[in-house]
Amino acid sequence: MVERVERKERAQARAKATANAPGPTEIRSHLVRTELLKASVWLGLALLIAACVVLIQPILLIFAAIVMASMLDGGTRLLGRILPIARGWRLAIVCLSLLAFLAWTAMFAGSQIASQAATLQQVIMFQVERIAAWAADHGMGNFQIDTKTIADNIAGTVGRVTAAVGTVLGALTSLVMIVVLGIFIAIEPRLYERGVAWMLPMKHRENFYITTARMGFTLRRLMAGRLLGMLVEGIGTWLACLAVGIPMAALMGLLTGLLAFIPNIGAIVSGVLLVLVGFSAGTDAGLWAIVIYLVVQTVDGYLIVPMVAKKTVDLAPALVLGAQILLGALLGIMGLFLADPIVAMIKVALEREAERNAGAAPKDVKAAAV
Repeated sequence: MVERVERKERAQARAKATANAPGPTEIRSHLVRTELLKASVWLGLALLIAACVVLIQPILLIFAAIVMASMLDGGTRLLGRILPIARGWRLAIVCLSLLAFLAWTAMFAGSQIASQAATLQQVIMFQVERIAAWAADHGMGNFQIDTKTIADNIAGTVGRVTAAVGTVLGALTSLVMIVVLGIFIAIEPRLYERGVAWMLPMKHRENFYITTARMGFTLRRLMAGRLLGMLVEGIGTWLACLAVGIPMAALMGLLTGLLAFIPNIGAIVSGVLLVLVGFSAGTDAGLWAIVIYLVVQTVDGYLIVPMVAKKTVDLAPALVLGAQILLGALLGIMGLFLADPIVAMIKVALEREAERNAGAAPKDVKAAAV
């Protein structure tokens, strides 16, 4: 009887010891816990990078919407200097003005531009074939050029990540999403800024607000300069082509204005198109096209760009061109369009971080809300 009780007590003790023993998932070693924590951080970082690669298309669309919101916000602030009414009404006026301009363009210039665009491809291909034939006659090789080959080369050059904007329907859908999201951000930008800041530690929020204020100030001025350059180049090219008799003047002005949004590369592409179309109408028109291109680019490069650079970040041309090549190859046409603002934002963030490391006092931001 006594032995039975003792065996029972020993069995209960073993059961209690087993219940209190650490399980296979419990790690009591401080070293192992530390290494597992490091491994989890690196794994999380790898998963974050993978998610960014997979979601690069919506990320670019969101950043494009932020750029659109900065332009709408800049127009709203500028209008506030001459029209002292509520910010919501000023933003509505800016949006309605943009909509009215697009509607006017579609109604009065849409049919003319559409008819000119139908013949632009034929004119360009004819001029390219003439150049290829001239090169073959002078012993530079035999080139087989067609529209499909050129399109495939361009697609391979700018990358395939943003294939969603490669079609007309995809481009229109992306544009509508960018505009709508940009309007929502522009209506209440501080709401989203506070939301992001809320997820940061308290000690980093002040620096976040200063950095985002400088980024917003820089982005508004940068986009204002881009819009001014697009307006000057587009209207100047259109009027000059009309004056000297270069065909497809309206389409050339529209393409030159749109491509002016892309520094360096846009000017080269618009110049090539303008010269090819000019020489299709004769030698005199081709020479005039060269003169128009040089004059327009000189005004933009030596008047508008320096004026904007003094108000914003002064980006080196080689830096912007390198970023365009890199982002265009990696991210496609969207990366090419957004390379300039991306580089500007990175530069502002790095300058702010260098200021903090140097212990300098933050400068007052001239981007106070109007």
